[in-house]
Amino acid sequence: MMLFRRPSPALCLLLAVPFVLPSCAVRRRIISHRGSGQPRPLLTADSSALQREITRRYNSVHDFSATVDMTPAIGSAEKNKITEYKDVRAYILFRRPEDIRIVGLYPVVRNKLFDMVSTGPNFKLYIAARNRFVVGPNEVTEPSANKLENLRPRAFLDALLVRPLGPQDKLLLENFTDEDDAFYILHVVSEPVPGQLHLNRTIWFSRTDLQLARQIILDGGGNILTDARYSEWKPYDNVPFPKHIEINRPRDEYGVVIDIVKMEINKGISEDKFTLDQPTGTALVDLSHPSRAAGAPAEGSRP
Repeated sequence: MMLFRRPSPALCLLLAVPFVLPSCAVRRRIISHRGSGQPRPLLTADSSALQREITRRYNSVHDFSATVDMTPAIGSAEKNKITEYKDVRAYILFRRPEDIRIVGLYPVVRNKLFDMVSTGPNFKLYIAARNRFVVGPNEVTEPSANKLENLRPRAFLDALLVRPLGPQDKLLLENFTDEDDAFYILHVVSEPVPGQLHLNRTIWFSRTDLQLARQIILDGGGNILTDARYSEWKPYDNVPFPKHIEINRPRDEYGVVIDIVKMEINKGISEDKFTLDQPTGTALVDLSHPSRAAGAPAEGSRP
């Protein structure tokens, strides 16, 4: 049988100390999560609700036509060198399931800087300054020394629209909340071989408003292919879309910041808007043939 012992006067005094300390010795902090301004209550959701939100957002956009201000950047943080190109006006056209065209204009003079289009596994890219017309697969197999030639429409497509999860995808939900940030993170995992898990994507939701905030797409080795961040969500034609998008492609050593100036959603886009022919007098660079990709386009030039 355990006997209760009366605590000593010294112990009673010690236990009472925290409750009688002067206010100057007590530190209280109000947590205001980054980017949320004034303190706001955090919202809650489960993985099923977040998954439904991804599907709903994706299905709400059948096509769009956007005028944007674009800041491309070439280089990488790993190599401690990034070069930005300011004030590029661009037009982005999208039509489901995967048609996309992006036309970039030079600052001030607004002449065409580049024009690229993809309607499937291959892409076309016209680089006006180099008088080149680049064609090849949407996946970068051998990065070009000219970083602009590493641009792929598919990379933009994957970043601009967060795709719904597939039937074979497995989900893990992480509540990442600390003094600075508050996110729900969906870890999208597949099992290509029994017993071997592959992290395909992480999809981040801000807990201050449950808006999509970030998507990271990884390769089979766990390396980041695309890191896209979304903010300033607003309705365009009654469809929510982020006004500010940051896309980083560390392996291809380029990134781009997109700010939407004007946008029309679900107004319809005709087939001819996704047609890009090789301009007369340009050199053809076929990235699916290494000999041509090296830049010996004599027979590939269009008269």
